[in-house]
Amino acid sequence: MAEIDWKETRRYLGLHRPGGTVDHRLEESLHACGRELTAVAVPRAVWKRAELVREGKNVLSAGGIRLESRSLFRHLRDCRGVYLFAATLGAETDRLIRRAGLVDMSRAVMLQACAASLLEAWCDEKCDELARQVEEEGLYLKPRFSPGYGDLSIACQQQLLEELEAPKRIGLTATAEQMLTPTKSVTALIGLTPDPQPCRTGCSTCKKTDCAFRKTE
Repeated sequence: MAEIDWKETRRYLGLHRPGGTVDHRLEESLHACGRELTAVAVPRAVWKRAELVREGKNVLSAGGIRLESRSLFRHLRDCRGVYLFAATLGAETDRLIRRAGLVDMSRAVMLQACAASLLEAWCDEKCDELARQVEEEGLYLKPRFSPGYGDLSIACQQQLLEELEAPKRIGLTATAEQMLTPTKSVTALIGLTPDPQPCRTGCSTCKKTDCAFRKTE
């Protein structure tokens, strides 16, 4: 199973900046939270390959889902198909974080960071599997592109979940406001391109260069 990336976890907590000192008690607490999280998390993922249709300027459809987004259109400009993708750490992860927040907010924040890192690692692991599958076709995966990125509205969230049968298959749903539940979950579109490239999502694909959490090489 995927493991927590501690460097990433520290970055989510704002502890990644150069010149910072290491607080050993904080590190011990952080790793204790990580152990507690991995004991209850149940990572699951589901995906479906779909034809990518260009319907007009900045308008795509995939799996019957109409997607109007200049950002996504540009991101998938060289793609021949797409994977619809969803992943979650499960409801118990949410319950653990919620209980922690009632008694110890600092612990809840550390659990949040650990969960974000574990979810990202789980998604990367599944995408690596998909990349190996399509390699025989001479195809490569683009980095994941989720509702809410750029100008892609989160309004397509529910359609993605329905097309993937995510509520039944991995227990992942969305509220009327299109927020995922369990919250430690993600939906995404993953383009299939003939151009070799890394399939990992990362700060290099994001235009917000002034982000305080941006990765540094």
